[in-house]
Amino acid sequence: MMPSYSAADIRNIILVGHAGAGKTSLAEAILHTTGTTNRLGSVSEGSSHLDVSEEEKERACSIDSALCHVEYGGKQINIIDTPGAPDFVGPAIAALAGVETAVCVISAAAGIEVNTRRMMERAGQFGLARMVVINKIDAENIDLAGLLKGVQEVFGRACMPVNLPAEGGQGVVDCLGSSDGSSDLGDVGEAHTALVEAVAESNESLMEKYFESGDLDASEVRAALPKALAGGGLVPVLFTAATSEVGIKELLDLVTGSAPSPLEGKPRQFTGQDEAIKPTADGPFVAQVFKVTTDPRSNIKFSVMRIYSGRLRSDTNIQVGDDRRGQRPGAVHKLQGGEHTEIDEGIAGDVVAVAKLDLAIGDVLHTGSVGQIEMPVVPSPMFSLAIEPKSRSDVEKVSGALARFTEEDPCFVADRDAATHELVIRGVGDLHLRTILSRMKRDFKLDVDTKPPKIPYKETVTGVAKEVEYTHKKQTGGAGQFARVVVTLEPNERSGGYEFIDDIYGGAIDQPFRPSVDKGVQQQMREGILAGYPVEDIKVHLVDGKTHPVDSKDIAFQIAGREVLKLAFAKAGPVLLEPIVNIEVTVPTRNVGDIQGDLASRRGRPSGQDTLPGGMAVIRAQTPLAELADYSSRLSSITGGQGSYTMELSHYEQVPGNVQQQIIDQAKKAKQEEREK
Repeated sequence: MMPSYSAADIRNIILVGHAGAGKTSLAEAILHTTGTTNRLGSVSEGSSHLDVSEEEKERACSIDSALCHVEYGGKQINIIDTPGAPDFVGPAIAALAGVETAVCVISAAAGIEVNTRRMMERAGQFGLARMVVINKIDAENIDLAGLLKGVQEVFGRACMPVNLPAEGGQGVVDCLGSSDGSSDLGDVGEAHTALVEAVAESNESLMEKYFESGDLDASEVRAALPKALAGGGLVPVLFTAATSEVGIKELLDLVTGSAPSPLEGKPRQFTGQDEAIKPTADGPFVAQVFKVTTDPRSNIKFSVMRIYSGRLRSDTNIQVGDDRRGQRPGAVHKLQGGEHTEIDEGIAGDVVAVAKLDLAIGDVLHTGSVGQIEMPVVPSPMFSLAIEPKSRSDVEKVSGALARFTEEDPCFVADRDAATHELVIRGVGDLHLRTILSRMKRDFKLDVDTKPPKIPYKETVTGVAKEVEYTHKKQTGGAGQFARVVVTLEPNERSGGYEFIDDIYGGAIDQPFRPSVDKGVQQQMREGILAGYPVEDIKVHLVDGKTHPVDSKDIAFQIAGREVLKLAFAKAGPVLLEPIVNIEVTVPTRNVGDIQGDLASRRGRPSGQDTLPGGMAVIRAQTPLAELADYSSRLSSITGGQGSYTMELSHYEQVPGNVQQQIIDQAKKAKQEEREK
C-alpha cells in the first residue's frame, strides 16, 4: 500500500499530561469520530485499542507509549498516546522526538498536576508546538474559569482559548470564527479579540493590518496559526469531553488546519551542523528510532522511527549510526494500537516501524549521512532495587528479560554494581520498578527476591603520602618472587579519575615491570581499601624501586602495587564519598513545613521552592542518596498519598566523619561474617 499523502499532509501529535487526564480516552474518541474504529474503546472497561498489554488493562492506565493514525480532512494524523504517571515518563519523553506538536491534556476535575507541568515544559524546551486540551468538561463540581486562569499563569499568556465550553459541558463554541455569542466561560467576543491579537503579534504584516482595521478575517488568522504555533507565540487551549466525544471534531479541525506539518515544525539537524535536514521524499534517507516494543503475541521486536528525509522501502539498504554495514529492513509497518499493517513505503515526515532489527532508542538510520540527531533528555533513574533470582538456574533468563526492558524504556537501567557486586535495577520510582518486576513474572515466568541496594559509595584521599615503600619477597626453594616499589600518592581533582605517572629516572625498575605495578594498583582500587568500595580520583607516582635479576617477575610487581597502595592510602587522609541527589518534591501546600523538616532530618539542603496553582508546592533540595531509602513510603504517609518526587544524581561529596566510621564498621562486620560462613 503506497501512501496517498505527502509530508505537507502529515500532522504528528503526541498526547502528554498527568495520569487520569484522559489522554487514551481522547485518542479513542479521535479513532471513533473519524470512523477508524467502529466502537469507542474504554480504559476503565479494558476495551481500549491502545492499552493493549495485560499489565495496562489490569492497572487501567498506560505504562508505555502507543501509536495510532487517522485520516481526517485530507490529512494523515499520527498520534502518540503516552503514559501520564511520573514513574513511566521515559517512553513519553522519548516520543517527543517523533512529532511537531505536543497536546497537553488536563483533567478539568484534577487541574494542573505534576506531570502536566513537567511534560509541557519538556515539550517547550525541545522546540515543539504546543496545545492544551482541558478534558472532562462534563464532570461535576469543576471550576473551568479558575483552571483556564491557572493554565495561563503556569504556562504563560500565550495560552489562548480557541473554543469555549457551552451548555454545561455538552458542547463547545468556536472563538476563532465567531466574534459574538456566549459560553459557560462568558463572552465569546472577548476571547475572539484576545485570540486575534495573539496571532497578530506573531506576524508583522497582520499586526499592521489589525491596527488599521481593528479586526482580521478568520481565514487570515487561520493561515497564520501554523507559524504562530510552531514559534511558540500561541498555545491554543481547547475544551473536550472525550467519553461523550464533545469537542473532538473541533480538536481535529485545529490539528489539521493549524498544527505545523513536518515542513513547518521543529527542524531536525545533525549535531554540530547548522543546516536542517530537508523533509523531502526525494532526499537521502534519514530516520531516528524513538520507541522499541515487543509484540506480546509473536514476541517480535518492533522499532518505531520518525523519517526525517527520503523514503524507506523493504529493500532500502540502510546503515545505523557509524556502522558502515548495510542492512535491509524487510517489511515496513504502520502501527495501530496492537495491530501492525504492512505498507509499501514510508516517506519523509511519517512515523513507521520495522521488525526484527537490532535497533535502540535514539539510533539514527541513514543511507550515508552519518551523524547524531538530538533526542530529548530523560531523567537519570535513581530509584533502585537489588534483585536476585529465586532459582539459580534463572540467572541468564533474568538477564535476558532485563535486557528487553532496558531496550524499551530509556529510564530503566539494569547492571551489576561494581562497588557492591549486586544486580541492581534502577528506575524513576517504586511503581516503575514494581511494574517491571510484575511484567517479568507475567511475561517470562521469573520470580526474584528484592531488597534495598547498598549505597554506591566511593573511596579517595584528601592528602599526600610521599615516597611510601613496599617490598615483596617470597622464597620457596625454587625460583622466588621479588619486587620493591616506592610511590607517592596524591588526590586528583573530583571526577578527574585515576592517573599512573612513571617518575622513575634510570633503571631502578626494569621497564617491563612498571605496567605491572599499575595493574596491581588498579586491582586494589576496584576492591577498595577503607570499606570495600572503589577508589577514585587519585594520582599514583612511581618514584623508585628495585628489581632482582632472577626473582623479579610480573606477579611480584602486581602484588607490590596492591600492597603499596594500601600503605599509602592509609597515610593520605582516606575518605568516603557519597552520592548526592537533586530531589524535587511536589506536595500540597499544607504539607510544606513537614516535608522541609523531614528533608532536613535526612541531611537535606534546600535549594528552592515554588508555589503551584491548585494548592500545590514544589520543594527542591540536595540530599544524600543514603538517606532516601524509605522516602517513598514516608512521603506518602505525610501527604496522604498526594505527594510525588523525582531525583537525579548531582555529584559526590565527602561523607561526614561520624557517618563514615559507621559505614567502615559495618563493612568490617559484614566481611567478618562472610569469612565465618
